Amino acid sequence: MRLSKSFVPTLKEVPNDAVVTSHILLLRAGMIRMLSAGIYSFLPLGYKIVRKVVDIIREEMDAIGGQEFHLPALNPIEIWEETGRVEAFGDTMFHLKNREYILAPTHEEIITFHARNVVKSYKDMPQIWYQIQTKFRNEARPRSGIIRGRQFLMKDAYSLDTSFENLDKSYNLHDGAYRKIFDRCGLKYFVVGASSGAMGGTGSEEFMVKSDAGEDTVAYCESCGYASNVEVAESKVDALSRNKVSGELKEIHTPNVKSIDELCAFLKINETQCAKSRVYIFNNKPLLILMLGNDDVNETKLEKILGGTVRPGHTDELKELTGADAGSIGPISFNGKIIADLRLKNGNNLYSGANKNDYHVGGIDLMRDVPELEYADLRTVNAGEQCIRCESKLDVFSAIELGHIFKLGTKYSLSMGAMFLDENGKENPIIMGSYGIGVERIISCYVEQHHDENGIIWDKVLTPFQVNLLALNMKKGNVVEVSDKIYTELTNNGISVLYDDRFDAQAGFKFNDADLLGMPIQIIVGDKKLKENRVEVKVRETGERFDIEIEKLNEKIADIFKRTLYP
Repeated sequence: MRLSKSFVPTLKEVPNDAVVTSHILLLRAGMIRMLSAGIYSFLPLGYKIVRKVVDIIREEMDAIGGQEFHLPALNPIEIWEETGRVEAFGDTMFHLKNREYILAPTHEEIITFHARNVVKSYKDMPQIWYQIQTKFRNEARPRSGIIRGRQFLMKDAYSLDTSFENLDKSYNLHDGAYRKIFDRCGLKYFVVGASSGAMGGTGSEEFMVKSDAGEDTVAYCESCGYASNVEVAESKVDALSRNKVSGELKEIHTPNVKSIDELCAFLKINETQCAKSRVYIFNNKPLLILMLGNDDVNETKLEKILGGTVRPGHTDELKELTGADAGSIGPISFNGKIIADLRLKNGNNLYSGANKNDYHVGGIDLMRDVPELEYADLRTVNAGEQCIRCESKLDVFSAIELGHIFKLGTKYSLSMGAMFLDENGKENPIIMGSYGIGVERIISCYVEQHHDENGIIWDKVLTPFQVNLLALNMKKGNVVEVSDKIYTELTNNGISVLYDDRFDAQAGFKFNDADLLGMPIQIIVGDKKLKENRVEVKVRETGERFDIEIEKLNEKIADIFKRTLYP
């Protein structure tokens, strides 16, 4: 491809709205452009990478028996109402003006719709159906370029099985396919246990890439390999020890004391003597959560325990519900359900809010004073805590989700009536799995992991072109003639070439663009070296440079690709 006749609008300056490395470099390299917040166009160079990623995904999905569909992005809303996910997605789902149709954020309902109409017998399964299709989610804060957008390309696959044992087999097939896909794309990734969220189901795993640009937070143990999204992560932390003697309840005036740290300083106590109270609303009823000290409530764990969505109580609701504002709320005389974290189990001599502004209560014995109290693991793990599997300490860091696999079970088949007859003629719900990969996320993660201060460093798998041919000082000598000949010979030999034949562009400008675009090999044709019948070859990843006789150029290019460390 001749650069002089191509649309590759590179940028020298970093766009103001770009703060994430992959976003900056993909914009500067002329591969993407923003249309609106969370909505991006892929320009010709960027779209070549999209197609390469899609080809890899398609090959690995076909290898496990996947059959490719192309399902409508425009869905009748009544199909989604069968599963209750219109409410579950809430404002994240795009609705058309007449409210009769939605833009699909995923396709479990549509797959189940087709399955219930055609899959009637155990003989019709197993099935693996997949598509690579545009999805739409009305993200409130789309950010980080194409990592998290309102319109995005996703590979979503669905397995249909007759039993949970067979679901395990389908799940493992997808797990293996995902590892091959990410390996082929040159990514360093890890797998974590995860929450199923709005997808539902009995189990799920996320494929993650460590990155400051990540929207997820992961707990990871380097010693044993334990990894989990903090939404479901656990750690070994000490529970509260029960004192032999419980004191009496006493009300304490605590003016302007709102936080655990302020309470500890005011009373000269340790945070492990405090029960922090948080009010949530569940099914339109108040719910009080008690945490030890400064431990944070893990709302995903809470929702899993309750089996539904919760929201924090609004500031204007708290006094009506408890008699006090935030910072003075506690379990004594609270009118509603109370759940405490396991670290507080059977604790006594505790301090908490008095449900009266500027007052706290001391001497709380949870067994004596809150007899209907329930306990559950509700806390968010922190860096430095002991791994749940070994003696080492956990690291907690940001990560980007590449893919997510779910064991859906019968969540969708039961709610939508997708049934089959087994060997004995008995009717059963289809056992389902769901498996997603973000195409743009693969590209962003690759750039996050493969770049330097000058630009992107593509490998030979995802690179838009294998070679960047630079013709310097094209007015001099036979630079144009030799460059054209090299371009033709390489192309005829099956090497893809981006030929920088911009006649008036300065050498420094071409060098900077070449490093920014990041093709694996640069061939530099200049008048001085041509006098010696040589051209210069640069390996983008290592910076190695070679002066090569023109007659040996094809052989050298082949050798570099053969011995390279790229996948």
